[in-house]
Amino acid sequence: MGRADARRAQKKGSRPGRGGGKPRKTGIRRFFTWKMLLAYVGGLIALGVGSFVALYLYVDVPGDGNAAAKLQSNIYKSSDGKTIARIGEVNREEVPLSKIPKNIQQAVVAAENKNFYTDPGVDIQGTARGIINTLMGRGKQGGSTITQQYVKNYYLDQRQTVTRKVKEMFISLKVQDKFSKDQILEGYLNTSYYGRGAYGIQAASRAYYNKDVDKLNLQEGAYLAALLQAPSQYDWSVATDAGKRNATARWNYVLDKMVEQKWLSPADRAKMQFEKPGNPKPSEGLKGQNGYLIEAARQEIIRDLVKEGRSQKDAEQDFAAGGWTVTLSIDPKKQQALEKAVKDKLLDDLDPKTREVDGHVQVGSVSVDRKTGKIVALYGGQDYLKHYTNNATRRDFQPASTFKPLILASALEHGSTTQDGKKITPATIYDGTNKRTVVGPGGDGYAPENEDQYTNPAVSVQEAMNKSVNTVFAQMAVDVGLDKVKKTAVDMGMKGEGVGFDANPSMALGSMGASPMDMAGVYATLDNHGMKVTPSIVKSASRSGQDFKLPEAASKERVIDRNTADGVTSVLKGVVNDGTAHVVASSQYDVAGKTGTSDDNKSAWFTGYTPDLITSVGLFGEADGGKQVTLQGTGGGGRVNGGTYPAFIWGAYNSNAFDDDSDAKFDLETDEPSAPVVPVAPSVAPTPSVGPSRAPSTKPSPSGQVPSPSHSQSQEPGPNPSRHTPPVPPSPPPSPVGPTTPTGGDTGDTGNKPNRNG
Repeated sequence: MGRADARRAQKKGSRPGRGGGKPRKTGIRRFFTWKMLLAYVGGLIALGVGSFVALYLYVDVPGDGNAAAKLQSNIYKSSDGKTIARIGEVNREEVPLSKIPKNIQQAVVAAENKNFYTDPGVDIQGTARGIINTLMGRGKQGGSTITQQYVKNYYLDQRQTVTRKVKEMFISLKVQDKFSKDQILEGYLNTSYYGRGAYGIQAASRAYYNKDVDKLNLQEGAYLAALLQAPSQYDWSVATDAGKRNATARWNYVLDKMVEQKWLSPADRAKMQFEKPGNPKPSEGLKGQNGYLIEAARQEIIRDLVKEGRSQKDAEQDFAAGGWTVTLSIDPKKQQALEKAVKDKLLDDLDPKTREVDGHVQVGSVSVDRKTGKIVALYGGQDYLKHYTNNATRRDFQPASTFKPLILASALEHGSTTQDGKKITPATIYDGTNKRTVVGPGGDGYAPENEDQYTNPAVSVQEAMNKSVNTVFAQMAVDVGLDKVKKTAVDMGMKGEGVGFDANPSMALGSMGASPMDMAGVYATLDNHGMKVTPSIVKSASRSGQDFKLPEAASKERVIDRNTADGVTSVLKGVVNDGTAHVVASSQYDVAGKTGTSDDNKSAWFTGYTPDLITSVGLFGEADGGKQVTLQGTGGGGRVNGGTYPAFIWGAYNSNAFDDDSDAKFDLETDEPSAPVVPVAPSVAPTPSVGPSRAPSTKPSPSGQVPSPSHSQSQEPGPNPSRHTPPVPPSPPPSPVGPTTPTGGDTGDTGNKPNRNG
């Protein structure tokens, strides 16, 4: 073999698979060489670019705005199908950008998209994040540019879908190419929703400051810019304390961002003072109770939209755009009965011209059907056009002693014991000495005062509930565990955030904020044997003919055991039959409930229930500017306890609302022992206070109606030893829980002043 042949043979032998060199790849590995991987990546990029270009060419900018950009009415109906009101037409007025002061334009840009003048019109990262979150069901997503928000407002809608988000991105890119930044900003300012039904900054300027936009100063314009984040929550006329704090913080944020962008000097910024907007001018269709009913329904629909995944802002704007038909669960007969009860038992007694306090009285009430969880009657105030705050849903007043049943519920639910290891039941004996210092972890030396200085060193839990003995329930809250009490309360329907609900001993006296709607829901959960009830005023809703799915008001979620719920109901029957709420006792139907009177008599409550109907009534002392003031002297009487006007209204309403097919007796299943009569008389007899002139007698009529009042009768006096003094026992009383020597002290004010009364 020659050299040439040898070389050819060597090359031939070195080929893959022929006994030399690298083996040839087989199977799936053949498709993953580095050359092929590069080809794949390149192909994907090309496919992505091609898809992007195709979508860009495919998605057109609509020739006109969407239907939602042209306001429609929202129609509200009562449960019998009759139209209550049509709300929401024509509150839009477009203005050229030249009419909007430059510094107010800058305030909006600083608040919503500080890089607006230099960005490409689309936040790719934010949009991608929004699409991913939508696919994963997380819903709400911020971060859009002003251009994207304008496109969503004018060309699309507020739905959280992948299709809408993709369209939004491509239309925004085309709008960015087609229009100048000033044109886009003008469109955005004229289509954005600012609350109060106002679309566009000109309508907002009129709605909040009653002036044209070119007359606004920067402080006012910064507030309108702040509203864009959460219009209803930041509306000063109806905002909660937390909402006002958040609105002020957002206002400050807007101005600080203007300084950061060098659109406002630090010196001028330091001079800025927040200017409160005026009150809204609602439609005549909102007069009387209509406004309160409609506002409650509106807020409920918006909450449901947020639960679906909308942002608060988008939900408000979607609803305000109109096209909704909302049927309320209000029963016209029961609504009429509630309004009549308020008039007959309270309003007819008031004379604001001769008694200043009578002009400060506000009343709110909510009545809920146990089986459905639906609100059948609601009283928000004398007239929505004169008092915009809905007294039925406001949370700025303390519920006082109506909170005490929740402490007992938590004790029964957790099988809690006293400091000396005895299980807490209605029969458990506590030390009810006035100003007795709380013992145990978290007590922190708290020594609450009992109403009228009531003292009893050995009182059963049942009697303590009947007489609303503060020292007993402050001690019980610590015995159960303050965090456990709060959790039970929140599980049952109380709001745990933003209403001063701190886990300290004073919460035992209802020192947090709560609304009649909140308390009706909590007591409805008791009446529903521990199954959660969340009051709902919306019976049905539809948008442009399509039904809107509503959550269940009376759910199948068990939040406390039936034994617990029925045990508390049994105790609250005692409050009615032989305690501070005896005025509502009826021979026609079973009643359970609790009175409450806050410190300084700024609020008075009665929340009670029959087997089918739960009703909470609250009276609130409110002076000009929302300042909380005392109710003392209302109607020409003395202290307003929960057993007076609130109970009178409750009794008059329920006697008329009771139906022939209503259950008259509670169906209770509980093994909690009933309380024996405690053989110790109170050592200090309280002096009954002078009550309002319309106080009824202490015994109900055979029909269950609250009897006609007489001026000779005093108000419900709270603990009255003469009605409960037990016989002297042959043997010493049981040992009280904790120390029996009063240690003195104040009411234990911890910032939120707790109640001292029943």
